[in-house]
Amino acid sequence: MGGFSIGCCCRRRKSKSWRSRDGRSKDHIMAHDGIKTVEVEKLLEGSSGSALRICIVTWNMNGQVSYRDLAEIVGNDRKFDLLVVGLQEVPRVNVAQLLQEALVETHSLMGESVMQSLQLYVFGPKNYELFLEEFRVDKYAVGGFGGLIRRKKGAVAVRIGFKGVHMLFICCHLSAHACNVEERNSELRHISRSLFSKNHNPYSRPSQITVWLGDLNYRIEGLDTLPAKDLIHHDLHGMLTSKDQLLQEAERGQIFSGFSEGNLEFKPTYKYDVGTSIYDTSHKVRMPSWTDRILFKIERHGDIDAMLHSYESIDKIHSSDHKPVKALLSLKPN
Repeated sequence: MGGFSIGCCCRRRKSKSWRSRDGRSKDHIMAHDGIKTVEVEKLLEGSSGSALRICIVTWNMNGQVSYRDLAEIVGNDRKFDLLVVGLQEVPRVNVAQLLQEALVETHSLMGESVMQSLQLYVFGPKNYELFLEEFRVDKYAVGGFGGLIRRKKGAVAVRIGFKGVHMLFICCHLSAHACNVEERNSELRHISRSLFSKNHNPYSRPSQITVWLGDLNYRIEGLDTLPAKDLIHHDLHGMLTSKDQLLQEAERGQIFSGFSEGNLEFKPTYKYDVGTSIYDTSHKVRMPSWTDRILFKIERHGDIDAMLHSYESIDKIHSSDHKPVKALLSLKPN
């Protein structure tokens, strides 16, 4: 896949400096070997200019759906050109239709990539045909029979050219359980090598930005569940990021080399008792974890700047054991 890789080199990488609108270097960004933690920049009124705004949502639905929850995810303040929604464990319901009903006044479905319960939708403005240059889809399955119980593992992807910007969105659902770190790492590498590898057009323009979203299933480990819950209860969950498997594996240079992510200021998004905002009280007492993530990478020769305006969980949704995660990106040619 031209210019796209998840990264498996163990050599330490130097952090790339991010700059604000006025060109000042952001020295306060915390660097990880494979992931740069990017500070959120407030979206200023009337500052869009030539920037392309993209709202990105990921949510493991746990086999449940309601129009009210999907409308909450979409929101009423739609300061975006494109809406990208990645879903895992989707029930046998026409989710695209429900999302379109919620967006009917402002946006239309441009396309989708679906593999059973793993689904990715892209919505654009009503006149999106005037600006759409490319829309291709692909998928890659991993694991065994998860699809039979609506827990399909793997990835679905969309490659899109819109208003002169070429983008790749990958929605994935990786193997569960804290002990399966290496399995998740391997799945990421297989997915990145396989997507869009068939019928490759050497003359097509490579993606300028790659966005990964989904239930990546990396967990918090290295401490007991009760102390972790106590830290979260006292709004000290930031202290748990050093125990996050995803950041640890990135620091080892195993995954997501060169990618960026917003700061994990929201609470871990898994696992909740369904119908509540209370962490797992079952006999398993699972460790709260940031399983649901959105990461992005400006590819080499991307010639665009990316600015992150928000990175948050939607805590008022209670129908799943996961909370949705939402981000707002602005892309602008440099």
